[in-house]
Amino acid sequence: MAAGSGGLKDATALVGIGQTPFAKRLPEDERTLACRAVLAALDDAGIAPGEVDALASYTMEETDEVELAKACGFGDLTFFSKVGFGGGGSCATVAHLAAAITAGQANVGVAWRSRKRGSGPRPWTNTAVQLPTPAQWTRPYGLLRPADEIAMLTRRYMHEYGATRDHLFNVALACRNRANQNPAAIMYDRPLTREMYMTSRWISEPLCLFDNCLETDGALACVVVSAERARDCRRRPVYVHAAAQSLPVQHHGMVNYWNDDPLTGPAWSAARHLWKHSDLAPEDVDVAQIYDAFTPLVLLSLEGYGFCGRGEGGAFTEGGALETGGLLPLNTGGGGLSEAYVHGFNLINEGVRQLRGTSTAQVPGAAACLVTAGEGVPTSALLLRS
Repeated sequence: MAAGSGGLKDATALVGIGQTPFAKRLPEDERTLACRAVLAALDDAGIAPGEVDALASYTMEETDEVELAKACGFGDLTFFSKVGFGGGGSCATVAHLAAAITAGQANVGVAWRSRKRGSGPRPWTNTAVQLPTPAQWTRPYGLLRPADEIAMLTRRYMHEYGATRDHLFNVALACRNRANQNPAAIMYDRPLTREMYMTSRWISEPLCLFDNCLETDGALACVVVSAERARDCRRRPVYVHAAAQSLPVQHHGMVNYWNDDPLTGPAWSAARHLWKHSDLAPEDVDVAQIYDAFTPLVLLSLEGYGFCGRGEGGAFTEGGALETGGLLPLNTGGGGLSEAYVHGFNLINEGVRQLRGTSTAQVPGAAACLVTAGEGVPTSALLLRS
């Protein structure tokens, strides 16, 4: 679909990706890391910084547009946006740039994420900040961290559908196995066994150490241009086939208290919009990069995006389904659980690598990749194709 024809389908493409090293502690500040990732992505695309005229980021990002534009040498910016809700905004940054370019508001867009969560503070530890209204109903009663909130949903899911810790382990293992193939992953040289998983310490029962993502320093970026422009770029283009955002009715972040069914989170409504605007269906997806801040989010997302039925997310993981060669190869760079947790942006870059054919855990013939943002919060998703 050509730009200006009223839709996003295949009108734009991801043509450059970049990232810094990932580590528990990096010496550079977040702005420096952001600049390095952005300049690497532009170099990957073969596009000069002065051609950039659009930016998109998401909340909890400390580097702003003015700082980045000055430091990297961008031209006049004609579009810039910031998406809310932390990790739920990752895929939406690409969607916003795709919409702006398709509408003629910009020509070259850059999305980025720079975080020092490995060496920096956790957002929920700042007791001087007034709690938002929803948190006043949860945090004074012990649901302090995201891990605590997701643990409560997980317990309900296990109770209602019979999911077990073995199902959660299947998710953690698939991500770790792929990280063991990826030299850039923090867990590259650290295999995971079932015994290690089952005997690890609790973080918030029933979630153990290996059910939780890594806290990481690092930055990533990607470049979006029109499909026409993409043909002249340095790398093979990866097309934005469909995109979606979702804030469902009566949503209550993480715990979903006021929703009629707390186990049908934002993924379900995002998926309805995504597939409605796509020529593809779940069975056409060759590889998935599913947001994995916590292992149970993958089970919920498998159901929400239509890879299995309600309550079948746990069973879907059995028999190596998430491994290379399985029904749905998952998080092939290692994901937030084992590559790096940079609020989901590494899932976007890995989706691009898969469709370029350059992943360290390449799925043969991969032509369609689903990328999702955080489940449990207002979210977003991308369907990419080669």
